[in-house]
Amino acid sequence: MRPRSSVPSPERQAGSRLAQLAHGGELVRGCLTRMVRVCGKPGCRCARGEKHESWYLAYSEGGRKRMVSVPWAWLDRVREWVARHQEAKGCLEALSQACLRRLRERGED
Repeated sequence: MRPRSSVPSPERQAGSRLAQLAHGGELVRGCLTRMVRVCGKPGCRCARGEKHESWYLAYSEGGRKRMVSVPWAWLDRVREWVARHQEAKGCLEALSQACLRRLRERGED
């Protein structure tokens, strides 16, 4: 393992941020999807054009697309979880690119 001081700053920052994200709270892979629907009841407001709005977290599991309903009270929380996952994914990509670069630039042992 290399000493921390020999790791380039952007790579060190990406690793630190990834650790913060992993230990600092929830994250979830998926995306928020807004759905608007008509329920079909003749006296409902949606029959006049005011459709029902709901939010879902869309994700894949075992190669199949899944959706789970997100209550209004949880919408901001789940939005943060999704954003944290995206940021963690970016950090992982930065670390992976740095390792690939080192592998390509390696000297003969």
